[in-house]
Amino acid sequence: MDRMFQTHRIRKSRECAPLWRFSAPDGGGLERPEMMMVPGVWESHPRLRAYRGRGIYEQTVSCGGNVRFFFGSVSFRGRVELDGREIASHYGAYTGFEAVARNLAPGEHLLRVEADNRFAEDSALHIPNDYYAYGGICRPVTAEELSDAYITFCHGRTVKTESGWEVRTETEIRNLTDRPLAYRLEISAAGEKAELPVRLQPEETRTVRCTVACADVTAWTPEHPALYELQALLRREEAPVDDLIDRIGFREIRTEGTRILLNGEPLRLKGFNRHEEYGGFGMAVPPSAMMQDLQLMRDLGANCVRTCHYPNDPRFLDLCDETGMLVWEESHARGLSEERMRHPRFREQLEMCNREMVAQHFNHPSIFVWGCLNECADDTEYGAACYRESFRTLRASDPGRPVTAALLERPGGRVYGEMDVIGINLYPEWYYAGSVREALDRKKQEIRFGGGNGKPIIVSEIGAGAIYGYHDPLGQAKWSEERQCAILEKQIRGVLADPDVCGIFLWQFADVRVSEEWFAGRPGTMNNKGITDAFRRPKAAYRTVRELFSET
Repeated sequence: MDRMFQTHRIRKSRECAPLWRFSAPDGGGLERPEMMMVPGVWESHPRLRAYRGRGIYEQTVSCGGNVRFFFGSVSFRGRVELDGREIASHYGAYTGFEAVARNLAPGEHLLRVEADNRFAEDSALHIPNDYYAYGGICRPVTAEELSDAYITFCHGRTVKTESGWEVRTETEIRNLTDRPLAYRLEISAAGEKAELPVRLQPEETRTVRCTVACADVTAWTPEHPALYELQALLRREEAPVDDLIDRIGFREIRTEGTRILLNGEPLRLKGFNRHEEYGGFGMAVPPSAMMQDLQLMRDLGANCVRTCHYPNDPRFLDLCDETGMLVWEESHARGLSEERMRHPRFREQLEMCNREMVAQHFNHPSIFVWGCLNECADDTEYGAACYRESFRTLRASDPGRPVTAALLERPGGRVYGEMDVIGINLYPEWYYAGSVREALDRKKQEIRFGGGNGKPIIVSEIGAGAIYGYHDPLGQAKWSEERQCAILEKQIRGVLADPDVCGIFLWQFADVRVSEEWFAGRPGTMNNKGITDAFRRPKAAYRTVRELFSET
């Protein structure tokens, strides 16, 4: 399943079979095509551990009429053919895309998907980085039978009014025919309904808006994550022809001075940065492992997680909705210099990722803030203009959530005034000598004079590294588990003692693989700052963090 709940009762939808024929045409070391699991990454295959190139996936599917294939992730370029004809292409590993074929003859058809994870001149966001750019079809693929028109999305923004809660919805409907069509759209939320007529011109895609009043509902909170069904139903002459089901939680997020408020109550955030990666699965993390991560984070005393540095699998977000784990979701872009940000396709690719992230994940109540552009060139005028443009895109796509970015500790930031929440990445005691207090005081002074005075501040990254199983009885050796414990204790106590800081995200939850180009500064080609290793075996710091998070 591509979600953790049923998303259609009218539209016929199924997940494509998990075994696909696979070949690696760019010298991957395979002598002949083999069977490959989807979702999956080809790096799981012993001969493709570090393969950069194209992967060709093929499967015969039985279908007819109007058919929509939805790909949760193809990394990181994807091209889809049906019976030898291209029906979709997409850039970006971390958001999904659709491929629609119309008026197919009933029977068997050849579905062919080309994935490509090569670093090349057309790629501004996917570059060698402090995490690994995997290859493959990494999230589920679904096949859906469509009517003449179908619902592409239904967004529900929950708003508290004097008379109770209401859901302000936007629903997009697409006409696949060359003739006008007339429908009735029914929106249901928490047992309440609203209806309105919809007329579509030939080939038109239209967005319609309506509001549903829901007086008798329970608010979504981390302690009591109450979820409700949001359904859009399309009728033609009273007969239902299409539907789309999602889940919402009734809650409002806003900032007030230096605080972030959830339903009017201030948040005290304690959590982790988490890459979407797990041992030999790479970025194709199975749902059972996603749930284990949330259970471990809960056991550690965390109430939030940051999806560094890209949008996550919607199934993980579904589980965060269910368990009450707050989410800082971030679009894809990390550590880009001004030179990299001047790439001719950078703004186009970033805007596409921003828009797709919000459109696909809008309804998740666990997401409390949208982030972008981690550690990019906010200290130059050109870079700052890119940040402002990204903030505008996020706010235009969703006016109901604040926006933020995790900025480098370096001086000279130029975007504090444009952010709703200020994120700062600090590494005292690890990358340089000096206390957390000194680092925070220095950064807060710059924020005050740089336009960010009186805004909420989150320490979006802080941490230290340790290689799992490496011990030093004296506790002094770098990369030892003892050294990591000692540094984390100073860092956590220092941050949480600061009254001007409303949250901390430790870097990071689990060790992850990094690009081969980063090997010199990353033992074992891994970022080893995890509280657990890549297989979720706890390091000594696990107990340290749990005790500190429970105390403060």
